[in-house]
Amino acid sequence: MRFHRHRPRMWAAAVFVSVAGPAAGTLSAQAATPLGTPSTTGGTAPTAATAPQINAGGEDDGADCAVPTPGSLTPDSKLPDPFKRMNGTRITAKSDWRCRRAEIKKLAERYVYGEKHTRPASVTGTVSNTGITVNVTDQGRSSSFSARVELPSGPGPFPAVVVLGGFGADTATIKASGAAVITYDPLAVGREGTPRNNKQGAFYGIYGASSSTGLLMAWSWGVSRIIDVIEQSGGTLLKADALGVTGCSRYGKGAFAVGAFDQRIALTMPIESGTAGAPILRGIPGEGGSQPLSSAYSEQPWLGDAFSSFTGNPSTLPVDTHEIVAMVAPRGLLIMENPHIDWLGARSGSVAALGGAEVYKALGAGSNISYWSDIQDGTHCAVRNEWKAPLQQNIQKFLLKTGSQAGVFRISSRKSGDLAEWRNWQTPVLTG
Repeated sequence: MRFHRHRPRMWAAAVFVSVAGPAAGTLSAQAATPLGTPSTTGGTAPTAATAPQINAGGEDDGADCAVPTPGSLTPDSKLPDPFKRMNGTRITAKSDWRCRRAEIKKLAERYVYGEKHTRPASVTGTVSNTGITVNVTDQGRSSSFSARVELPSGPGPFPAVVVLGGFGADTATIKASGAAVITYDPLAVGREGTPRNNKQGAFYGIYGASSSTGLLMAWSWGVSRIIDVIEQSGGTLLKADALGVTGCSRYGKGAFAVGAFDQRIALTMPIESGTAGAPILRGIPGEGGSQPLSSAYSEQPWLGDAFSSFTGNPSTLPVDTHEIVAMVAPRGLLIMENPHIDWLGARSGSVAALGGAEVYKALGAGSNISYWSDIQDGTHCAVRNEWKAPLQQNIQKFLLKTGSQAGVFRISSRKSGDLAEWRNWQTPVLTG
C-alpha cells in the first residue's frame, strides 16, 4: 500500500540576477495542550516564554564549526541526546546550539540523507511575477531548472511559500493570507524511478549520477538555489527573508529536509511525511502498519545510500529525526500528520515533534513549534478545516511578521506517542 504516487506538475518559468561564489470518522482527540504545562504524551509542551527574534540568516550558519569525525557506532534503543556533543559533553549555553546543530547536520548527511554540498560556485537566474529560473555551475558542470510563481492580491514585495510538487498546505489559504506560492518540481532536480547508481536530475547532473546523496537532500539543494536567486533579485517582488516551505507525502519528506538544512527558511510545514520524513526512525519498526525502513529506502532513492546499513535495525544510528526537528529551531515549524493511515507512522511522528520541542524550549523558542494530528478526515493529503487556522497564524507570525500566536500541540489519541519511553536524557536549562 503506497501513498506517494502524486504526479508532479512541471512548470516552465522568466529581473536578472547572479550570484558568485483509514476512512474518516469521529476522532477522539485530546484538546490542544496549553503551552508551558506538562504534556500527556511524555514530554513537556513548549513554553510560551519570549522567543528569540526570527531573522533569516545564511543557508548554514554553523558552516565554520569544527565537527569531529564520528567514532564507532554503538547500539542504543533510546533517542540520542540532542544536547550532547560528539565529544560526550553537554551544551550549557544557548550559543552552544549553533555548533551542536552543525554536528547533527553532519551526522544526518553522513548516515541518513547524503551530502548536500556547499553553495555552488555560481548561481544565476531570473525572478518574475510568473516564474523563477535557476542556473547553477559547480565543479565544472552546469544545470538548470525553474519554478512557477503565483502572487496574492495587493502590492508587493511578498513573502512566499515553496510548495513541493504542487502538493502541500492549501495554496488558496496561503495566497489569501498574503503570501505568494512558488510551485517547485523536485523531480526536475532529483528524479524518481532511477536506480541508485544512475540518479538523474539537475543535482546529479552536477554531482554525478552515482552520488550517494538521496533525492530528499537533492530536492533540498534545489530549494536553496531558488532562495539564492530570490536573495539576489533585489527584493522588489519576493522577500528572501520571509520564505516558507511545505509538501505532503513524499513531498512532505522533502519539505522537512528543506527546512532543516536551510536556515533561510522561516517557516517549515511538512504534511503526512511518513517514514523518511518526521517520524523517529527508531520507532518505525515497532509501530504496526507503518512503512518499514527497508521499504522507504527501496521504494525510491529518497534516503542517502549509507542508510542501507540501518534499514534492518536503526538503533546504531547516532542521530534521529527529533534532532532533525531540532535543526529547524528556533525558526517556525508546523508539523501536520494523519493518524488514520497506519502507513504514515504518526505515533513516531508525535515523538519526533515532542523530542525536538525540547530543544525549542531550551532555546526559549517553545512558542515557535506546532504539531497537529487531531483531524477527522483520513484522506491522504486532503485540505482540512482543522489546519486552516494554524496555517494562517503561522504565516502571519513567521512570514508576514504581524502575528504572535503561540504554537500548539494537538496530538490525536489514535497515534499518541510517549517521549518518556524514548529518552534517558533531560532537557537542560541553557544560559544566555
